Amino acid sequence: MNGGDFWSRRRARVAAETEADTVAAEEAEVAAERQALAERPDSEILAALDLPDPDTLERGDDITGFMARAVPERLRRRALRRLWRLDPRLANLDGMVDYGEDFTDAGLGAGVVETTYQVGKGMLRHVEEMARKAAAEAEAAEAEDRALDAPAETPRAEDAPAEDPAPAAADAPEDAALALAPSSAAEAAGPPARPEPDADTAPPRRRMRFVHAT
Repeated sequence: MNGGDFWSRRRARVAAETEADTVAAEEAEVAAERQALAERPDSEILAALDLPDPDTLERGDDITGFMARAVPERLRRRALRRLWRLDPRLANLDGMVDYGEDFTDAGLGAGVVETTYQVGKGMLRHVEEMARKAAAEAEAAEAEDRALDAPAETPRAEDAPAEDPAPAAADAPEDAALALAPSSAAEAAGPPARPEPDADTAPPRRRMRFVHAT
């Protein structure tokens, strides 16, 4: 083993321990100072740290002095609350901002929070469900349009009311009598008269002459 490397690591370890002790001592000193200040009124603390009253801050004022470790937490919160109210973007909330609720309230975590997000697929299931609903609505609208455009159905032959054959049967003898009436009248009148031949058109009568032998 190289002796130089050993002593180098040793010196680095001692320096780290010394720095940690220094930081711990500073934090203890700050905590003690903060505890002492926290027991005093706010006006005395502000005067001791040379800080303005948080309620008198205006928009654009520097509040970095309130971020010092020695400043009690309540004064730091007063300064931040005043800065929040001075900014109209933060003071006039419309409820649409992310993380706008107080998630430190135990009542908000009473139920199980469900999400459509899937690891490796993202919002695929949600998108597929939306596409399925859109397709179903489009199909229903198309079916309704077809129903409105279709012509009214004509009654079928089997659906039409059956006609009563009785009137037709009653009219049959009368029709038969009318059909036979002309022939009966012709028989009563006899055969039709033959027309007289015209003198000009009538053929000449042949006359026969006999010659007696002597």
